[in-house]
Amino acid sequence: MTHRERLLACLAGRLPDGVPVAPDFSNMIPARLTGKPFWDLYLYNDPPIWEAYIACAKHFDIDSLMDGYFPLRFPEESEGEPPWEQFIVHRDDWHIVTQWSYAENGKRIWRPNFDVYYVDNPPTMWVSPDRVGLPPVPKRFEPVEGRKPVDTGPEGLKRVKRLMGDQGLVGVFLTSSCALGSVEAIYNYYDHPELHEQWEAERVEAVEKRFARLMAMDVQPDFLSVGGSGTLIFQTVEIFRQLAFPAVKRGIELATAAGIPTQVHSCGPEKKLVKIFAEETDLTLIDPLEIPPMGDCNLAELKRLYGRKIVLKGNLHTTAVMLRGKVKDVIAASKRAIDAAAAGGRFILSTGDQCGRDTPDSNLRAMVETARTYGRY
Repeated sequence: MTHRERLLACLAGRLPDGVPVAPDFSNMIPARLTGKPFWDLYLYNDPPIWEAYIACAKHFDIDSLMDGYFPLRFPEESEGEPPWEQFIVHRDDWHIVTQWSYAENGKRIWRPNFDVYYVDNPPTMWVSPDRVGLPPVPKRFEPVEGRKPVDTGPEGLKRVKRLMGDQGLVGVFLTSSCALGSVEAIYNYYDHPELHEQWEAERVEAVEKRFARLMAMDVQPDFLSVGGSGTLIFQTVEIFRQLAFPAVKRGIELATAAGIPTQVHSCGPEKKLVKIFAEETDLTLIDPLEIPPMGDCNLAELKRLYGRKIVLKGNLHTTAVMLRGKVKDVIAASKRAIDAAAAGGRFILSTGDQCGRDTPDSNLRAMVETARTYGRY
């Protein structure tokens, strides 16, 4: 089987020729492999991080499940927004700080937060002025020059799918399982209970509109992402059910009726989410199923309870095993995960959330090789 065929068989509940393997390295490792400062990828699109990821997937020969890294956006989704421009307000040898602004009636309006791009790490977005030691309104600023243009619309998706080829599947976001994602959003939630029903309805409406746009494209994504990092970090299960779940569930219903797989990625505690999605929806796939202390998942338990209903993807520890472990530790952990969850299919060998930048290449290759040999059906 090709990588693509192996993944499609797994997502459909059929037995592939072997356990698919897709370590989570969407950012740091692809950027490292380019040999460039990380800001070249994230700020200057040289190359954009999603293209670096595809090159990385081919380098390690994984079964790539590219879940939402390409930021597909339709022009009409930006209607009504101010004409934002990005400016550099500080730079030194280890980071570039930018701020967004637009001109209105001859005056510049500045966003009150900053985006920080590092030389050897992914960027940090929406950073407050006190954390970067800069004033809310900059005294000096310069345009971002030399940034390569990228098409993040439907034509851009066509290009990304061509680049991916048979290496795997390309997914895009339909909605997010995170309705609250910051301290400010939590305050807003409790300050405005009268708006909760409106927010819920708006999210459902947005899903239906975006799904219709996706279905109108002549080249469509291979699957749709409806998750969100740290779903149960800023939200309780009750808040998730109230604000996010109705839209997520509607998105899964629409995708299932159209024959398109759906996926939830949510790092952190996820055990309760697996139960909800397996029992109350037709979600196809959930990951990364992290073990304590990062998460609360036991792979064997989840396989026993829900493995006939939902594809499980996970869950080698990204620091103790992948970053700090030796090759023999990776092989042993990979075999334990395969033993725990591979029987009957519906399992993709992966890691917890985001392998660290300095994860040894030998460990990643050991994980892939173990799936190819020990994970044969």
